[in-house]
Amino acid sequence: MLRRLTVTAVASLALLAAAAPGATALPPVPVPLLPVPLFLDDPQDPWGQVGKGSPEGGQGGHGGQSPRGSQEVSVRMTVTVTDSGDPSADGTFELVCGPDRAGGTHAKAQAACDRLADAYAADENPFLPTPKDAMCTQIHGGPATARIAGTWQGRAVSAHLNRVNGCEISRWNNLIPVVPTV
Repeated sequence: MLRRLTVTAVASLALLAAAAPGATALPPVPVPLLPVPLFLDDPQDPWGQVGKGSPEGGQGGHGGQSPRGSQEVSVRMTVTVTDSGDPSADGTFELVCGPDRAGGTHAKAQAACDRLADAYAADENPFLPTPKDAMCTQIHGGPATARIAGTWQGRAVSAHLNRVNGCEISRWNNLIPVVPTV
């Protein structure tokens, strides 16, 4: 945890110094090139290694070119839902999205792929966890939980969702229809 905080602090200071070079009295600090995870939601997998063995293997499906601006979406993930209140929504489902393709065993594969494509086009990461210092309303949204693991845009995804407070409910709702409406 301390290492993550140190890496985050060094990276933040470097970004601030680059954004406003005349506004800081500190000399530029070289930032070491360390593997920084995209998704830090899983304490058992803090560096996002889930999905490393998949065909995407962190390479993405973009042939070495920048995917930003293209309509290609690369998704291969497993969504496990429990206690949603709808027996047909509970279970483990595969979601596969690609160019002109949505499939797997997910009941709303096309809608889920469209939602993830919209998030990517908006440069939004719907899998990020709620910050530890977030002020959240103490509303309980029910016992539903979801576990999402796999790849999204060639990056490992490992996220755990629940509905224990307002922040987590919002996070869940942001991923509908990847996860069911409860």
